[in-house]
Amino acid sequence: MHHFSRISASISLIGITISSPFFGKLIALIFTAQIGRSIAMQVQIKTIYKRFKQFVNLGTVVATALFISLLYPNNVKFRYDFQRGQIWKYDDLAAPFDFAIKKSDKEFQEDKALVLKEFRPFYNLNDDLSNAKLKDFEAAFDSWQIDVQGSLMKPAQIAQLKLKSLEWLGKLYGKGILQLGPEQTSADSKFVINVVKGNTSFKRTVASFYKPDQAIALADKFAEQQNPPISAEFLALLKTAIVPNISYDEGRTKAMLEDAMMNVSPSRGLVTQGELIVQKGNIVTDEVFEKLVSYKAKFETDISSKKSSLVVYLGYLLLTCLILGAFVMYVNTYRKEILSNWYYLAFVMVWLVAFSYLTYLVEKTEVLSVYVIPFCVVPVVVRHFFTYRLAFFTHVVVVLIAGFLTTEGHQFLFTQIVAGVVAVLAVADARDWTLFFKSVIAISLAYFLSHIGMSLIEEGSFVSVDWRSLGWLAFNGLLTLLAFPLIPLAERVFGFTSSISLVELSDMNRPLLRELAMKAPGTFQHSLQVGNLGEAAANEIGADPLWVRVGALYHDIGKMVRPEFFVENQSGNNPHEGLPRLESARIIIEHVTEGEKMGKKHNLPYPILRFITTHHGTTRVEYFYKNYLQENPNLEVDATQFTYPGPLPRTKEEAILMLADSIEATSRTLKSPSGEDIDKLVEKIFKSKIEQGQLNSSKLTFGELEQCRAVFQKMLRSIHHVRIEYPE
Repeated sequence: MHHFSRISASISLIGITISSPFFGKLIALIFTAQIGRSIAMQVQIKTIYKRFKQFVNLGTVVATALFISLLYPNNVKFRYDFQRGQIWKYDDLAAPFDFAIKKSDKEFQEDKALVLKEFRPFYNLNDDLSNAKLKDFEAAFDSWQIDVQGSLMKPAQIAQLKLKSLEWLGKLYGKGILQLGPEQTSADSKFVINVVKGNTSFKRTVASFYKPDQAIALADKFAEQQNPPISAEFLALLKTAIVPNISYDEGRTKAMLEDAMMNVSPSRGLVTQGELIVQKGNIVTDEVFEKLVSYKAKFETDISSKKSSLVVYLGYLLLTCLILGAFVMYVNTYRKEILSNWYYLAFVMVWLVAFSYLTYLVEKTEVLSVYVIPFCVVPVVVRHFFTYRLAFFTHVVVVLIAGFLTTEGHQFLFTQIVAGVVAVLAVADARDWTLFFKSVIAISLAYFLSHIGMSLIEEGSFVSVDWRSLGWLAFNGLLTLLAFPLIPLAERVFGFTSSISLVELSDMNRPLLRELAMKAPGTFQHSLQVGNLGEAAANEIGADPLWVRVGALYHDIGKMVRPEFFVENQSGNNPHEGLPRLESARIIIEHVTEGEKMGKKHNLPYPILRFITTHHGTTRVEYFYKNYLQENPNLEVDATQFTYPGPLPRTKEEAILMLADSIEATSRTLKSPSGEDIDKLVEKIFKSKIEQGQLNSSKLTFGELEQCRAVFQKMLRSIHHVRIEYPE
């Protein structure tokens, strides 16, 4: 009970205090302070979020630079760039150390081929085998002699046959029975081999020895010469004693051949320290070229590897940061929206990382050439989402970074930049396969011609052109076709909208457009006319006509919510009659906000939503505003209640749509207009939009506005069938 009484007393005290005037003022002060603090906190949160986005974007660029720099070699780069037949543009070059003059690959291979041609295989002469076979024959003969005791041959004749046979076999083995190796079976009689006997070897021709079939034939001849004639059994016994005693030594042959190949010298001659290699202004002859190649190889293997890898890494990192810094400066000057949108920035940075990694991998393989990498995919894809200038600048940055990773030198840089220029200028809309193929052919021709031209300058002969590289470049041209599937992939991943998607959105069978045609047919026809006007104006000033047309199709979809409140859908009955002016204005203005909601629900791209929200900008619903002023002359009117929420048009395409929408809608009020009426109407609307500041944020110039005005006047004359006005 004690606790309850204390609680009751506290509540009573609080009630009395709250009811007092002082506490009311205190509450008001606290509430006001809280609101102010809340607003300040919101501003602070927005500032923190903005700085966080800047930090993330900066971190993305720094991470890109760090990742790319890890791919660079960790040794010092050779400072001289030279080509056979070119003028030496550097100072006189003297050898800073002794080095051997390396043979060219062709020379080295020719020397190896000569060693292989002159090399002779090794064969073993096996005397032990010969002696063993003679003993086996003698033992077999003695056994055979016992079996033929009853024959016509006398013992003395048998003994004499034994001696003759052993003597004949001894001579046969003495000359040698040669069994050729599998690689020499087709060798002629003059072919020389190495015969190893014990610890010595000697060279002999194949004709110096009997072959197994020759030895067998001699056995038949020996048998025919015996008197009395010997039996077939004895002849078979004699032939079993004949085996090759000179056989191919595969192991020794391979070992000696490898040793001979290893002894082929990769160099010819020596350049001593201080010896002049080449003078400034002299031609790099074949001899000088070989010396320079040898000097470079010695430098890269012995000198370059001894330098600090950390210092070299810092050098590459510095250059990478310099290139990316220049790129960020360009983007900040001309395309600031990339730095404010992480997806856009990631889209650009991913090309740098991807092609740096590709170049690194190809350089690590001996099979592929860096010319097979389709660098022109970069400007082709980037061009479909951004400007020509950004596409080319991105391509240049990618090629410059790849230049650090490849050993191809300035020829690679020149070829890729020329091809990039052609890719940017010749790239066609991805919707048209024919034009796209033509663009790829133009890129391939740029590759071929630039590579052949550089080769002719450096080599001075068509014979010396590296035709193998041209083959890689041809394959490169085919790989450039990968840009076509990459465009919709980039669109999905990074939130872009390509021309392919715009064409899909312009299909009249899309559910949203079908619904608009059914629910608000007048609005649908109005949208088509606005699209025609806007597309013509966009073509005239070089803006994107497809964006304007698709934006026009969807800009008034919000009118489907209450189509009968818009004049183009009315057929006599006007539902605004009897409604308060504020309510009518609210319904009219809501078609913008409702259209935005509807567009988001149907996953329309953000740029299309911008057309919906900006096509009226921040203008007023003048008809209801002026009527409200007339009906309420003594009331203070809040003009914002009659004003569209905006924002203002930001691009040329959005501004063109705003103008086309107002002109088309207003021109419907004209009854049998003359050419002068139409001209005045267009000029009036243009003047009104400019005076109200509706075009201040757009990129339209006064010259482009004048071009648009002329196009609108011409097309409206055609739409309203205005005849040519002849002078009186």
